[in-house]
Amino acid sequence: MQESTPDIIGFQEVFSAESLKILVSENGYQHFAVVDEPQIIDDFIYKKPVVAIASRYPIVEVEAVKPSLTLAATLGLSREFVFSRKVLRATIDVPHLGHCDCYVVHFKSKRSMLEHDVIKEQSVEKSIIESLKAQVAGGWGSTIQRGSEATLLMVEMIERRESSNNAMVLMGDFNNTLTDGVLSQLLTCTLRFVSAIDREAYLAKYCLLDAWDLFEIAKINDGEFSEQAKLKRIPTHYFGATSSVLDYILLSCEFDASYHDSLYQVSEHDTYDRHLINPIFDRDGESTDHGIVSVTLTLRS
Repeated sequence: MQESTPDIIGFQEVFSAESLKILVSENGYQHFAVVDEPQIIDDFIYKKPVVAIASRYPIVEVEAVKPSLTLAATLGLSREFVFSRKVLRATIDVPHLGHCDCYVVHFKSKRSMLEHDVIKEQSVEKSIIESLKAQVAGGWGSTIQRGSEATLLMVEMIERRESSNNAMVLMGDFNNTLTDGVLSQLLTCTLRFVSAIDREAYLAKYCLLDAWDLFEIAKINDGEFSEQAKLKRIPTHYFGATSSVLDYILLSCEFDASYHDSLYQVSEHDTYDRHLINPIFDRDGESTDHGIVSVTLTLRS
């Protein structure tokens, strides 16, 4: 926080909101919000952490986003559907832009929703088979939950945009890449059976774009590199020998340099990963196991 001083920060897996609030306040963030509380197992042991947001600019409204249970039932989900972690929406008064709705999420992990209890009388083969079945079914259950969270949230964001006309920022740990289809609805930018004129006039207002793509567009428009010379995106998570991008910042058209009425453009896109690539225990012993994504938004001239 002392090396990087963003104006708005979305936090994942907050175990002690009060401690974090004190910490960010000491570093110049006078505006802080959460919409849930972690569970306390013991006096100082917590589980089920929550998301939070800190801002140097005034937070004028805070709310936990609630999914439409009617829509959930229509999609074949339970009428008691809830987000695995409450989604935070903070409306922040941003310079030159006015009210901006900032959403902080931590979508359902890929960890299996089912666990196989080992029974002493079971053979090794039987135990492995039961574990495999639990992994297959439980992994798919987590995927359904994660994809449903993204879908129901996107619908709520569209409805909020329609009523408020506020710019939108969606940030957090998506626990999935945006390219494999599970979360692709977050980047929906086409609409069937609608004329091109109407689509261009209205659709862009309700779409989200990956800040990385907007960064590349801005750099291409500035002539800093060509479309053929793509920049390499830094992974935000490592598992064994594999790596992937699981953490994102998505933005509405107000931050798209190619949009005629945009106010800002993405001038920088960074992923802080020193604690993952070259960790030092005294410095990084309690760091997150994800890379930290940040963007710099610059007023368009």
